[in-house]
Amino acid sequence: MLSTGLPQGAVPRLERPGPLRDRVYEALLELITTRALRPGQHLVESELAGHLGVSRQPVREALQRLNTEGWVDLRPAQGAFVHEPTEEEADQLLTVRTLLEAEAARLAAAHTGPPGIAALEELCAEGEKAVAADDVDGAVVLNAAFHAKIMELAGNTVLAGLAAQVDRRVRWYYTPVARQRGRESWTEHRALIAAIADRDEQRAAQLMRQHTEHTRQSYHARAKS
Repeated sequence: MLSTGLPQGAVPRLERPGPLRDRVYEALLELITTRALRPGQHLVESELAGHLGVSRQPVREALQRLNTEGWVDLRPAQGAFVHEPTEEEADQLLTVRTLLEAEAARLAAAHTGPPGIAALEELCAEGEKAVAADDVDGAVVLNAAFHAKIMELAGNTVLAGLAAQVDRRVRWYYTPVARQRGRESWTEHRALIAAIADRDEQRAAQLMRQHTEHTRQSYHARAKS
């Protein structure tokens, strides 16, 4: 383990030349989203710079940006820490996610043809394989890809833009319950695909609401277990 608590192999090496501040920001955000950097963890500029192979300046700039966006807390005389989301924060975001994705599922049912259905079925099959292999990280990535595909198939660029704003936070909240949701989540995905293939808009929206609500309930339940 590295001194910041990062698993070996989790830290990307950044290539030069390029806008380092943006690359460092993206690298740190990905580490936070995947919980390689865990909520409440102390972020030491010099250590992060060493792991990323950069100077401290772009790390400092990235941490300031992450603080502005609510991913990192900068505490006077203490330093930077990964933000610890409250239950209320998670609840509000996951509720908004339900509204966006239910509408996306409805629109996808109205517009999706055989190629789109095939793409969803392929993602679902890969997700089921990841669950069977207990590949939590893979399942999280594939879950995000599945929901992103439905958003794409919905064909509404404004809706997609709004969903993109919450996508990474959704992944952040989903990661700690991914194993718990496991196969059930992908069974629900299969039912969603069937409703979309049948062009049943109301059924697709209803199933998506139920699906995202199950994730919201699982997130809150994990704190009590």
